[in-house]
Amino acid sequence: MGAGIARAIQLHQPRQLDIGTGAATRVGDWAKAAGLTRTLVIVSGQTAQMVPLLRLTGEVKIARPTPPEPDETALDDALAVARAFRPDLVIGLGGGSVMDVAKLVAVLWDSEQTLADVVGPNKVARKGAALVQIATTAGTGSEAGIRALITNTATRAKMAVESPLMLADLAVLDPALTFSVPAAVTAATGVDAMAHCVEAFTNIRAHDLIDGYARLGIGLVGRYLRRAVADGQDAEARTGMMLASYYGGLCLGPVNTAAGHALAYPLGTRLGLAHGLANAIIFPHVLAFNASVRHEKTGEILRALGLDDKGGFDAAYGFCRSLGIEMHLSNHGADQGQLEDWAAEAHGIRRLMDNNPRDMSVTEVAAIYHAAF
Repeated sequence: MGAGIARAIQLHQPRQLDIGTGAATRVGDWAKAAGLTRTLVIVSGQTAQMVPLLRLTGEVKIARPTPPEPDETALDDALAVARAFRPDLVIGLGGGSVMDVAKLVAVLWDSEQTLADVVGPNKVARKGAALVQIATTAGTGSEAGIRALITNTATRAKMAVESPLMLADLAVLDPALTFSVPAAVTAATGVDAMAHCVEAFTNIRAHDLIDGYARLGIGLVGRYLRRAVADGQDAEARTGMMLASYYGGLCLGPVNTAAGHALAYPLGTRLGLAHGLANAIIFPHVLAFNASVRHEKTGEILRALGLDDKGGFDAAYGFCRSLGIEMHLSNHGADQGQLEDWAAEAHGIRRLMDNNPRDMSVTEVAAIYHAAF
């Protein structure tokens, strides 16, 4: 057992998890049995059409679609709808952005607290509605966790709210909801799910309990991601990736991510890249950077992905490329002149950088961005 096993940690999990084809169609029965009759559904532009699949009864209100990388304005829009409607159930039906907004709506719509009051850990005072999280992608693992991220409109930095009160009462993993996700999105979000597991596994705060979930998640990605990319209708592969994403979400709570996600955030907020794609581009670079201080675990990660455990950067980079991911920032509209500013911003995200097993200077962050360019 590792040295970290004696360290006290807390693991929060949704009160109920429903997984498998057709699980989403039972949400209405769950709500009815719980006596919940006023449902507000938070959606994205792609998921609004899925609401009838949930077979909800009572009064149902669908909020205006949540954009990718939501900021305070998007949250305020959803809160305004909630305050007018007064829900007893909030459902997040979508990817991480949608589920993060749903968490915050559930705890803020009927509260004196503002977003500014709750940024940080354990500042949420109460929960104003039951919360159901229904994932429609396999990447963020937000349905499993107690953290929500909102982009600050002024600084474009991510603000993190963390509270056990934002835990789902029911989390739903129905692979049928992911059948229509395009191959490119499947690939990028799948690497994001893996990155959650890898960054927790190699973290200075790594813990044997969380290592177990991380190993399971990485192994599922190795077994199923290529299949899910090749055939979006492969229910077994889609379920395997949803479970990998869920395990990644469990890794986020007690341990969290590290430099990989810190470097990915400016690519989302400044360049407008989808979160999964940003993480996929950065993943092999940070894995290789940390390999010298996490030699055994890096080899284990590569083996779990079906790669040469001595292949290092080339093996990890090749894995991402084999999924059809465009790995050059220059082909995503990046300007080389911006990289130094992004490096300073990423280096300043200490809540993640301080978890990295090897200290990374601003110069080293910039070098990774230039290598990825």
